[in-house]
Amino acid sequence: MSMTTDGGAAAASPPAPGLERPAFLELFFDLVYVFALVTLATVLADDLTWTGVVETLVLLLGFTMIWALTVWTADSVDLTRPAGQGQFIWVAAASLLLAALAADAYGDRRLPFATTYVVIHLSTAAYYMLVVSHRRPPRRSIRILIWEAVAGIAWIGGALVGGSGQLAIWVLAVVVEYGAAVLGWPVPGIGRSRPRDWRLVGGRVAERYRQFVIIALGVSIFVTGTTFSMSEYTLERAWALLVVFTTIVLMWRIYIYRAGELLTDAIARSSNPALLTQSAAVTHLIMVAGIVGAAVTSRLVVSRPLGETPPSWAAVILGGPALYLVGRGVLDFTVFGRISRSRLAGLVLLAGLAPATPLLPPMLVALLAMAVLLLIAVANLVSTRRHTRTPAPPMLR
Repeated sequence: MSMTTDGGAAAASPPAPGLERPAFLELFFDLVYVFALVTLATVLADDLTWTGVVETLVLLLGFTMIWALTVWTADSVDLTRPAGQGQFIWVAAASLLLAALAADAYGDRRLPFATTYVVIHLSTAAYYMLVVSHRRPPRRSIRILIWEAVAGIAWIGGALVGGSGQLAIWVLAVVVEYGAAVLGWPVPGIGRSRPRDWRLVGGRVAERYRQFVIIALGVSIFVTGTTFSMSEYTLERAWALLVVFTTIVLMWRIYIYRAGELLTDAIARSSNPALLTQSAAVTHLIMVAGIVGAAVTSRLVVSRPLGETPPSWAAVILGGPALYLVGRGVLDFTVFGRISRSRLAGLVLLAGLAPATPLLPPMLVALLAMAVLLLIAVANLVSTRRHTRTPAPPMLR
């Protein structure tokens, strides 16, 4: 996890208006999360149970916490200086180790995984207090350090307990982390952090969110191609490849057209840009979770396109697009102050398909889910050509 600073040698002055593009080091950092998401998608596909879903979600939330706070840090740290670069590279290296341990995070490697996760958080906080801002430790870092230490007890404790208790304790750890973040990491005596305290550059952060979506889409393509290349070639698998790839393309199209394009303008027009920027992180997390579901769908459907569709398969094949549409609908509200009816219609159609899935092969279920996304993409295109879309973010305080 990375945090912003209140000052110090590595702290950057407020960026100039035109300097809103992510640094190359940030793009390099994202490569680690390609590996992490591929690992999570593979783990879930191999253990497609309700317990497996919750386990994977906990890991996804952990990785996302590190990624999101690192993104926010880049608005306060000068990444052209060795101190800032060194911190980013350290978090990337530790995250790579974390991703490598994730496949067995609920098995023999649970303690190394939990230890690495906690060390990332605590060492980063210590870095900012002792190296970057040693003269005046930033309250923001102190708040986060305290809460991450509390959550760290649960992460380490869950790993030591193991067995059925591990998941419950790790769920508690994630609830503590995200609950504290929502509340601004409140600490008696020093208060809580407010969105305006984070010097976020809306255009740069919005671009980083878009890149996170592209990373997730790229993971889905990687899983699709890898599964196809490792399977025996058949015409059915070729058709399945086409279906799942088209689904990924439609997810990209629905995202970028047009809320994804206008997010930067919406942040600029918002009454509280910092709060809107942080709120947008939640919507992108939901969408990324849906895209990870699409990656799992790719692995399932391409490997076995025909035959029965187990309920767990149907839940992922339809649930991935549904979760994606939920996040995309919230993004509509973030940018336009309303939710598109096509998102709601898509959710209704996906729910209507659920009763028929036991009678259909996996490829046909995936094809019907793809058709729903196609209808939404077409509706978006027609609507946008008829009505000009301009950002109108909700009033935030």
